[in-house]
Amino acid sequence: MADDNKHGANQLSAEPRDSFGKGAARKIRAAGKIPAVIYGHGTDPQHVTLPGHQVALILRKANQVLDLDISGKSQLALVKDVQKDPVRQIIEHLDLIVVRKGEKVTVDVPVHVEGESASGTTAALDANTLSLEAEATHIPERVIVNIEGLEAGTQILAKDLTLPEGSTLVSDPDTLVINVTTEAEQDLGDAETAEAAEGEAAGDDAAETDAEAPAEADAEAAE
Repeated sequence: MADDNKHGANQLSAEPRDSFGKGAARKIRAAGKIPAVIYGHGTDPQHVTLPGHQVALILRKANQVLDLDISGKSQLALVKDVQKDPVRQIIEHLDLIVVRKGEKVTVDVPVHVEGESASGTTAALDANTLSLEAEATHIPERVIVNIEGLEAGTQILAKDLTLPEGSTLVSDPDTLVINVTTEAEQDLGDAETAEAAEGEAAGDDAAETDAEAPAEADAEAAE
């Protein structure tokens, strides 16, 4: 029942659109709406506009299924891609995929860590998301991993996790999700990473200098 209520809250009225291009998209966004395209299941792409504020609230969570009313017809669609302005982070366009109740889809689900590892240790989250297969209308919001009291040297792989009901793992079962180390090991690893980054930066600077030298010589010869 909770899932039905969740998707009920995602009910939106979608307006068909027949104007395209950057200018048309700007006008749509200026009116507080978002252009979107719906495709899949062998259907012709449908171009629609959606209410901007409602969409922004819904998209605070990943893998949302929208229950769209398009000219009186209901259509379920999974949010597949969200295009945002890189500076202002305003939603500029959505790609939606037609889904049907009972259909299975593959999605990337966030990993959520609960608890604290043993004293003097640090637990690193190596995989922020895992690919799962789940019913389109029952997509889990997150995969929970409990690290309470875990000792240094403990590693949790994707295959070790208890997945949400109805979901199956698509990611490599041996994907490292959690790596527990001592704080001293973590500090050493951070220092080594910083040194490697500095070395790469120095190498880039040297390469730029080498590249500039012939150009300067050519300029002097031309003079």
